[in-house]
Amino acid sequence: MTFEETYLNDNILDALYDMHFEDMTPIQERCIPKILDGYDVLGVAQTGTGKTAAYLLPILSLLDDGDYPNDAINCIIMSPTRELAQQIDQTMQGFGYYLDNVSSVAVYGGNDGGRYSQEMRGMRMGADVLIATPGRLLSHLKVGNLDLSRCSFFVLDEADRMLDMGFIDDIKKLVKELPENCQRIMFSATMPHKIRELAVQLLHDPIEIKIAVSRPAEKIKQSAYVCYDSQKLEIIHHIFKQGDLKRVIIFSGKKERVKEINRRLKALRINCDQMHSDLSQQDRDKVMYRFKAGQTDVLVATDIVARGIDIDDIRTVINYDVPHDAEDYVHRIGRTARADRDGEAITFISEADIYRFQQIEHFLGKEVEKVALPEGLGDAPAYIKREKKRSNTRRHGRWHSRGNGRNYRKKKNKE
Repeated sequence: MTFEETYLNDNILDALYDMHFEDMTPIQERCIPKILDGYDVLGVAQTGTGKTAAYLLPILSLLDDGDYPNDAINCIIMSPTRELAQQIDQTMQGFGYYLDNVSSVAVYGGNDGGRYSQEMRGMRMGADVLIATPGRLLSHLKVGNLDLSRCSFFVLDEADRMLDMGFIDDIKKLVKELPENCQRIMFSATMPHKIRELAVQLLHDPIEIKIAVSRPAEKIKQSAYVCYDSQKLEIIHHIFKQGDLKRVIIFSGKKERVKEINRRLKALRINCDQMHSDLSQQDRDKVMYRFKAGQTDVLVATDIVARGIDIDDIRTVINYDVPHDAEDYVHRIGRTARADRDGEAITFISEADIYRFQQIEHFLGKEVEKVALPEGLGDAPAYIKREKKRSNTRRHGRWHSRGNGRNYRKKKNKE
């Protein structure tokens, strides 16, 4: 399906033509018509599927066509990190090239006082679209710089990362400031129980659109070591001795473990740095700048880096521990083999993680090569096939919308 087959307005279509966008991705094809029709939408799709355009294009088209107040914030887009907020803002500049009457401002932490004043002026003048991180937006709201009472669109992007980073309470506070008839859109790469609970609280009778997680690119060479936790750092040391490894990300699910790995690697004189939620925004920016510039060879990180960060030359990803599910695994190893490059993904499987990794292999449709431990590290746990655990949880049914979303919302506005 092409963009021209939708009823996106001509200004949006002209921008897409200039950017050589023609065919829609599956998430765009299913979301854009529903958002244009005024429905609340719950989208489940991984990074790289085109979900930013899936919500930005219809919202910008509606804002350009519609009769929205000039002195109000008409759309809020919530992003978990400054980096993603900047990416959304850059994307919007392209899509909105011909939209003379639609303005935007990006609001995020880690800036000087001049930036804060600029944000404040933009909000008070009524920027149509506000792209913001939760903490910064809540800060503006508390001091009276922001009025959400006439907001028409609210987008919560990467909701699962919001949960991981502890922003859910902030989101709930912000949502209470929205008018009842505000159209609400929520995207998440995964759908754990807490995210579904949030969707129930946030959205009004939404359409649920789920795009299956893609398998990793075939050009990623995947392998794994079955090992005990005490052997993992020695394996890393062995891997690094085998070649001059640079452009490496080591992932761990816990920030305390990230700190320990980084400390131990520095003791081995490995040029590394760490990235986790305990760092200030300014420190995160410095870490990412050094890594992108090649000043750091190895980045040890929590899943805060697994999504939303575009670095094209990562050669190797090491999963220090097995991710929680196949979707997280795909996101992690998807940091390598980008922009037509080859890449390698290595996973350490402890005894407690064997069943979890077998579930990932089931999703992949193949067994990942198991590499023998280096000499001198002793025995490894046996990689025994385990029976699938029976679940007592009930499957959630799909939400269906009743009637036409746009007409339903207009009726509520008249009331």
